[in-house]
Amino acid sequence: MEYLSIGFSLLFDPLSLFFLAVIALVSVPSAVYSVGYLRGDCSRKKKIIAWALMAVFVLSMALVVTAGNAFLFLVAWELMSLLSYFLVVFDYKHERSVTAGTIYIVMTHIGTAFITAAFLIIYKYTGSFEFAAFKQACLVMPSNIKNIIFLFLLAGFGTKAGIVPLHIWLPYAHPQAPSHISSIMSGVMIKTAVYGLIRFVISILGVNAVWWGSLVLVLAVVSCLVGVIYAVMASDLKKLLAYSSVENIGIILLGVGASMVFTRMGKPELAVFSLCAGLFHLLSHAVFKGLLFLGAGAVYKATGTRNMEHLGGLIKTMPWTAATFLVGAMAISALPPLSGFVSEWLTLQAFFLGALNTAGSYKIFLSICAAMLALTGGLAASCFVKAFGITFLAAPRSARAAAAKEVSLSMKSALVFMSLLTAAIGLSASYILKILVTVSGCASSIDTAGMDFSLNNFTLAPAGSAAVSAPLIALAVVFVAGTAAALAYFGPLKKRASEGSTWGCGYYDLDARTEYTATAFSKPFRIAFSFFLLPYSKTEKIRESFYHVKSFKYEVFTTPVFRRYIYDPVLKLIIGTARTVRKIQPGSIHVYIAYIFITILALIIFVGRL
Repeated sequence: MEYLSIGFSLLFDPLSLFFLAVIALVSVPSAVYSVGYLRGDCSRKKKIIAWALMAVFVLSMALVVTAGNAFLFLVAWELMSLLSYFLVVFDYKHERSVTAGTIYIVMTHIGTAFITAAFLIIYKYTGSFEFAAFKQACLVMPSNIKNIIFLFLLAGFGTKAGIVPLHIWLPYAHPQAPSHISSIMSGVMIKTAVYGLIRFVISILGVNAVWWGSLVLVLAVVSCLVGVIYAVMASDLKKLLAYSSVENIGIILLGVGASMVFTRMGKPELAVFSLCAGLFHLLSHAVFKGLLFLGAGAVYKATGTRNMEHLGGLIKTMPWTAATFLVGAMAISALPPLSGFVSEWLTLQAFFLGALNTAGSYKIFLSICAAMLALTGGLAASCFVKAFGITFLAAPRSARAAAAKEVSLSMKSALVFMSLLTAAIGLSASYILKILVTVSGCASSIDTAGMDFSLNNFTLAPAGSAAVSAPLIALAVVFVAGTAAALAYFGPLKKRASEGSTWGCGYYDLDARTEYTATAFSKPFRIAFSFFLLPYSKTEKIRESFYHVKSFKYEVFTTPVFRRYIYDPVLKLIIGTARTVRKIQPGSIHVYIAYIFITILALIIFVGRL
C-alpha cells in the first residue's frame, strides 16, 4: 500500500526573496497606519482581532511565496484567501461588506479549484508535490497536457490577480475592506498571483508554445484598457483605485507575457529584460498603490465619505495627506522621476525592442501592445488628475469636507514613508534593475552572465556598458527643484499675491455647486467610450407648477457589461438548475428509499454486464 508523503519545505531563491521584500515594504507601513485608522472606530477587542487577522494574513502571503511544495502552497493560498475574506467583511454590519465578501470568496475559490486541478494533473505524473519533482515531470509531459495545465493555472491565478473578465470581485472587495487592508490586498495580495504564474508557468511548467505568451498579452491589454476606463468613470475614490489595480495588473502581465513570447522565440536577453520590466512595475505599483489606498483612507477617516462629489478643498485642511497623495498620483501617471515612470518606460522599451527584433505578424502585434500601453498611460494620467483635483482642490462640496482635519501621526508617518519610497525606487532604478536581472534569470532558468541593462536599452548592451547614474539623477532633480524654489521666493519670479473675485460666465457669486465635478470631468471619456460603457441617464423633476421647476435631479450611469452579459446569465442558469434539481428532494423518506433501491438495481445490472 502506498501512502501520500507530504513534506514541509520552504524555498528562498531570488524570486521568493524579491516577493518577500515587496510584502514587507507594503505591510509594515500599513500596520503602522492602522494604529491611527482604527482609533475611535473600534473597541479594544475588535482592534486586537483586526491586528491579529492582519498579522496572520501577512504571514500567509509570506508562506505562499516561500512554499517549496504544492500542498503547502495550497494550504497557504487557502489561508490567505480566508483571512482576506474575514478582513473584507470586518465591518459586517454593513450589507455592502457582506455582499463584497461573498463575491470575493466565491471567485477566489473558483480560482483555487483551477489551481488545485492543475497541481493534481502534474501530481499524476510525479507522485510528489515537491516543486523539483514537478519541474522534472514537466520536461517529459505531453504537450496537450501542458496546454491544459497552463490554461488552468492562468484561470486560477488570473482570478486572484483580477485580470479581465475575472476581475468582478475586485471593485467590490477593495472599497469595503479597511483602507490599510485594501493597501495590502491591492499592493501585495493580488501580486501573489503573478508570483504563481511566474513560478508555475515560466519556471516549473516551461513555456510550451508562443501562443501562451500571446494569450497573456491579449488579456493584459484588455485588462489595462477596461480597468483604466472604469477607473475614469468612478466617483468613489477607493473604487477608482480598485479599477486602477486591474489596469496595473495588466501592465505587469504585459512584461510577463512578453517574456514568455521571447523565451519561446529563443531570445533570452529580451525574455529577461521583459520580465525585469514586469517585476519593476510590480514593485512600483505595490508601493504607490499602497500609498494611494492609505491616502484614500485618510480622506475617509477625516470626512466620512469616499464620494468625490462630496469632497474638495482638502488641500488646505489636510496638507500632508494631499502632498503624499499627489506623489502617488504622479507615480501612477508615470511622471518622472518617480517609480511608475521607470517601470512603464522599461515595458515600452521591451515592446519596441521586440518589434525591432521580430518579423511578420508579431512585429505588428508587439507594436499594437506598445500603443495600447501608451493609451493606457494617457487615460491613467487623466484619471488621477480627476482623483486629486476633485478631492483636494477648489472649495469643499459638503459640510463634512469643510470640517475635515489632518489625520493622526501614525497615519501621516506611513503616508510620508510610502511617498519617499516611491521617489527612492524611481531614483535608484538602475541599481534595482541589476537585482531584477538576477531574479528574472532565476525565474526563467536563463543564464544572465554578460547581461547588463540600463534605463535606455534600444540596443541590448553587453556587460559593462554605461548606465544612467541614479545619484546624478537625484542630484540634478534636487538642484533644479532648489533653484526653482529659490527663484520663486527670492528672485524676479516672486510677485505680491493679490486677491480677486473669480469670474465664471458673468457670475461672481460662485459656490461649490458651480465647481467641476467628477461626473462632469469624466463626460468626454464617457462619450468617447460609449460603445463599451453603454451609458444611460435618469432625470427627475419636481414642479411647483407647470412652468416652474422646484428641483431637478440628473444621474448618469454606465452599464456593468461583464456583470450583465457574463456573470448574471451564468448565475441565473445556476439558480435555475438548482431550483429544478430541488424538485427531486421533496423531503419524503419513501422517495429517498426508492432512489436507493433504483440505484442498487442499476449497479447490479451494470456489474452483471461486466
